[in-house]
Amino acid sequence: MLDASKLKDLVQLMVDNDLTELDLRDADQKVTIRRGPQGVVQTYAPMPMQAAAPAAAAPVAAAAGTSAGGAAGAAGAAGGGEDAGLIAIESPMVGTFYSSPNPDAGPFVKVGSAVTPDTVVCIVEAMKVFNEIKAGKAGKVERILVKSGDAVEFGQKLFLVRP
Repeated sequence: MLDASKLKDLVQLMVDNDLTELDLRDADQKVTIRRGPQGVVQTYAPMPMQAAAPAAAAPVAAAAGTSAGGAAGAAGAAGGGEDAGLIAIESPMVGTFYSSPNPDAGPFVKVGSAVTPDTVVCIVEAMKVFNEIKAGKAGKVERILVKSGDAVEFGQKLFLVRP
């Protein structure tokens, strides 16, 4: 078993590198350390990363009456009041957004899916660590604002939910 000083060093390593889980294994023992509200999952090969639109482009496009979300966003932009009353699920970190647990699986949620605060809605991969993102709120998914494989920023809106 790990002694207290090694454990303390591992926790400090996690804090310094903003890791949510550390999993160490050898022939005799296995140690998993988790921190934060999200649990880390999945060990699959990530999909190729696509370049994201610049963050500053979204507010400018919205002011012009269009959306940076492409065809899916254009329908929402036409009736500007459609987003009234919707609440956003935001990315808690910088990373790559994945809508499904692996490339062959279906998405965690779709437009129209009911979610609870504990519903996993996506994965954000950061530094080769796959973080489950939970809804944090209850309601029905009205819009999905990013595509699987897109780079996302801290605080970027991922989903709009009607409470």
